[in-house]
Amino acid sequence: MRKLIAGSAIAAAFASLGVAYAQDGYLPVDGGYEMVPAASKLAEEVHFFHNSVLLPIITVISIFVLALLLYVIVRYNSKANPTPRKFSHNTLVEIIWTGVPILILLTIALFSFDLLFKEDVMPDGKQVVMTADGASNVFTVDNDFPPSRMAAAGRHVQVFRADASGVVGLVEGDDYKLSGLGEPKISVTMTQTPAAGERILVRLGRSVVGSPLGAREIALAPTITLKVVGYQWGWTYSYPDFGDFEYSSNMAAEGTVPANVYRFEVDNRVVVPVGETIRVVTTARDVIHSWALPNMAIKIDAVPGRINETWFKADKEGVYYGQCSEICGVRHSAMPIAVEVVSRPAFEAWVDEKRDENGMEPMFAAVAAAETQSKLADAAPAVEAAQ
Repeated sequence: MRKLIAGSAIAAAFASLGVAYAQDGYLPVDGGYEMVPAASKLAEEVHFFHNSVLLPIITVISIFVLALLLYVIVRYNSKANPTPRKFSHNTLVEIIWTGVPILILLTIALFSFDLLFKEDVMPDGKQVVMTADGASNVFTVDNDFPPSRMAAAGRHVQVFRADASGVVGLVEGDDYKLSGLGEPKISVTMTQTPAAGERILVRLGRSVVGSPLGAREIALAPTITLKVVGYQWGWTYSYPDFGDFEYSSNMAAEGTVPANVYRFEVDNRVVVPVGETIRVVTTARDVIHSWALPNMAIKIDAVPGRINETWFKADKEGVYYGQCSEICGVRHSAMPIAVEVVSRPAFEAWVDEKRDENGMEPMFAAVAAAETQSKLADAAPAVEAAQ
């Protein structure tokens, strides 16, 4: 990880967050043929679709066609077969070469339609946190989704146990049982009664993402909306949930950043918190652009006069790069995208800084101060009693 050179303009812009450049592993490389590393469960599912579904199908088809061509060349050339056959149809062969491609396309469609649906439909999952009393092992949550989106199967519910040592995912059947699936209330019955003070986290939702070969998770409803506007040649970002402040993001000048991130780095990054679902809405001022972030496996067109939306959730902190993926003019290659994923406290500090730049009162600093004041006020009687 390389820090920005002290004194540069971009270093000053990023100093408040103290974030280094992304590792080379998150950037495209010369001669590379693999996809960039996945940084979200949705991207893991896209990689599974490519590596475990499309690639084997393409490989088998290519080998079969090559073998068939070689066989025809050897078996039916003019020397080996001087007298050609007179027939021109074979019913069985025609049924096979029509039916097999249909089955292949149906197999691909099952996976691709599911992925397209997940990227197009905003997740609406929720998480309920309950504290155990040490006596009861049954926890009830509201299944308050529209009828078509209600949790109706075990895969629509995830249960976690949280204590001082961390959060642990539990296994249905071994650690808990479910009842009331598809009904307004769902009961989670723990196999062992949790100790008093332990927290039980229950997630509900139908948007389940992640590679079938790895851990899968229920995607929660968005907590933040990021508005993206493309223009020739750059991006404008705003955060409607935090005062709708707006800023432009343009490609960093050559010489101000290390060579490995030149044409990827920008003067103002997008900043989002780790582990939260981000709704991305896009449009454009002039021509069609496309906001693409390969590490998150998302690509959404920015079309003048139209609003498109997608979402992503970053699993770990870091800086992730993308570029405009729609040819939009002579400087199309000069429209990079840089998304910086930070902790929630760092994100809140960044929001307050941006609000201050735009002449608005801090949002989170005032809340933190009020909470601190409240805690001091609550503690004062106890201190006086002790004295």
